Amino acid sequence: MSALEQRLTDLEIKASFQEDALDQLNAVVVRQQQQIDALLRELAALRDQLPDADGARPFRSLRDELPPHY
Repeated sequence: MSALEQRLTDLEIKASFQEDALDQLNAVVVRQQQQIDALLRELAALRDQLPDADGARPFRSLRDELPPHY
């Protein structure tokens, strides 16, 4: 096998591995997008369950509230 043939074979092997890696990454991206879509639907459902505050009650963190014994 000549050096040129060996280089061509090596490039074909690398291209094959890169194609496989790209397919795997694409599958991960598709799965992550499905998870993002599901989370967005869940967030929308949770927002629908909240009573309409119309700005009357601002967001308060539990960290800002002191326990009764203070």
